[in-house]
Amino acid sequence: MPETTPTGLTGLAFGGDYNPEQWPESVWHEDVRLMREAGVTMVSVGIFSWALLEPSPGVYDFGWLDRLLDLLHENGIRVDLGTPTVVPPVWFYRKHPEALPVAADGIRYEFGSRGAICHSNADYREAAANITTKLAERYAGHPALAMWHVHNEYGVPVSACYCDSCAAHFRRWLATTYGTVDAVNELWGTAFWGQRYADFEQINPPRVTPTVGNPAQALDYKRFADATMRENFVTERDILHRLTPGVPVTTNFMTALSQCDSVDYWAWGREVDIVTNDHYLITDGRRTHVNLAMAADLTRSVASGSPWLLLEHSTSGINWQPRNPAKAPGQMARNSLAHVARGSDGALFFQWRQSRRGAEKFHSAMLPHGGTETRVWREVVELGASIDSLSPLRGTRTQADVAVLWDWHSWWAQNLQWRPTEDHDARERADSFYEALYDRHLTVDFAHPEADLSRYPLVVVPALYLMTEAAGTNVRAYVENGGTLVVSYFSGIVDEHDAVHEGAYPGPLRDVLGLTVEEFSPLLQGDTVRITGPDGSELTGDVWTEFVVPGDAETVWTYADGLTAGHPAVTRHGLGEGTAWYVSTRLDAHGLDALLGWATEDARIAPRADLPHDVEVVRRTGESGTFLFAINHSPSDVKVPLEAHGTELLTGERAAGRLAVPAGAVRVVRLDG
Repeated sequence: MPETTPTGLTGLAFGGDYNPEQWPESVWHEDVRLMREAGVTMVSVGIFSWALLEPSPGVYDFGWLDRLLDLLHENGIRVDLGTPTVVPPVWFYRKHPEALPVAADGIRYEFGSRGAICHSNADYREAAANITTKLAERYAGHPALAMWHVHNEYGVPVSACYCDSCAAHFRRWLATTYGTVDAVNELWGTAFWGQRYADFEQINPPRVTPTVGNPAQALDYKRFADATMRENFVTERDILHRLTPGVPVTTNFMTALSQCDSVDYWAWGREVDIVTNDHYLITDGRRTHVNLAMAADLTRSVASGSPWLLLEHSTSGINWQPRNPAKAPGQMARNSLAHVARGSDGALFFQWRQSRRGAEKFHSAMLPHGGTETRVWREVVELGASIDSLSPLRGTRTQADVAVLWDWHSWWAQNLQWRPTEDHDARERADSFYEALYDRHLTVDFAHPEADLSRYPLVVVPALYLMTEAAGTNVRAYVENGGTLVVSYFSGIVDEHDAVHEGAYPGPLRDVLGLTVEEFSPLLQGDTVRITGPDGSELTGDVWTEFVVPGDAETVWTYADGLTAGHPAVTRHGLGEGTAWYVSTRLDAHGLDALLGWATEDARIAPRADLPHDVEVVRRTGESGTFLFAINHSPSDVKVPLEAHGTELLTGERAAGRLAVPAGAVRVVRLDG
């Protein structure tokens, strides 16, 4: 079995992407000296170095990388060694121009960026396997090697290619997946608009058409593109496993739902030895620490609850958003330790030394343009010491309270064209439900709809448009066995091929919710509806309403106006030993909090009203003990109750009763016992 943690590390990982090829070799010794000063324990190397390692076809230059790895090893710094297959050299593209991807409109991309790859191209596959083999043969047994880093951020910026090679590959994939073209016709519903195919050779990728194309075909093409990238990863991984047994292999994910929507991370999580993630704050005015927590929880869930590794984030501002503010003093450490609280066994950055040239020269780094006389550098050194003091929690697991169901295939299907309204956004609902749970101080696991849910007292389904019959059976069994389920509108509508489930909406959720939906009634932009409770209290909905017909379900809140006036807006259904709630409109934050308040009562989850707003309290536990993180994102000093005495690891002080956490600070208590 491959290792599931970086080899040779005894504490948490701390460091970042190191790109020494951007600098004269005379700078390397200064870099390593400063890395030691900052407490760096691991760096990622060689991710974009194919053109240097193979400057012309079949001609290799490993000397510079030999010297670099030796230097890092001599200074006690471990190496996450990249296979540079995300950017083939320009000579490769001149020799094989068809390896450049083609967009859906038929335009072929050009060389000059990164990730411009047709993953079906045989010449690319052969060249990628070759450079991976050469690297593995040369560095197998090198004492600095901690793990392998295959490619970089699969799916960013190009996941799908629409060229003739991909068309042929897609046909083979369809034949393998479905067996016959008749099966494809049935599952894609090609009888509609006369799209029936007589053989596989007639099928092309979903290229640009005069109006909307076949949604089931588009959904399958997303699956195909994802599977093709994963196939290439597995090829490289297997080479590395064969030539460097015992060295774990990973590739860096981007699980934040706003940053990569083309990768099914449930499937990818099963293929890597260590789940790693890149996370960058989306500074659009929202509470960025909530999105950070959500991304960390989702990454840990992709890792099946095991420790994972934050492989990239930023020390301060980034460079690719319309507006890129700096992080406030202390925010870098707070962001880093929030990832650690939620399961990461370290914190690494892009990148070590800030570039002077190229597209990312204004992206912050551990060593900024201003050098060691900067605030960022001082905070990096302080963070390195903090990470070192947290070594005892390595390998422990974050403890979750509730689960949120999420499925990338459902998200892909939801985002296809011609849905009832463009204002419904599955990610927005996931964000909003997550934020409501976060504000109740509940730590979230994400789960696939067909996963075992039995350990969670509460399961939330914020947006599951695509739902298999197996998933419906799964959630029904969960409720019957005593669980509490909360389902939001436009869930359970279609099967895995984007075909509407037979019978009334919401398909496989009808029985567990105890109701049917006769018709959707989306609202016009800016319109709202009032919904009222039996006590006269009032909530507000927008975007979406439905004509809900309760069966055995109890009506809790009712539409007071609009087309659906008098129909149920929120229902509750007892089934077996459990309860299922349904909400058929988009509630605002106040309404979601009220709904989850009722649901948590059913789930017997005690309220945590004694915890201040915007203060995270998260636990990691394992053989080395229980560690309580208190992360204060608020501008005020707060006190957090402790259930036991302990030692605060960042200050070394004893803690009991109520833990003082200054504004913007983090405290980590190793509880006694």
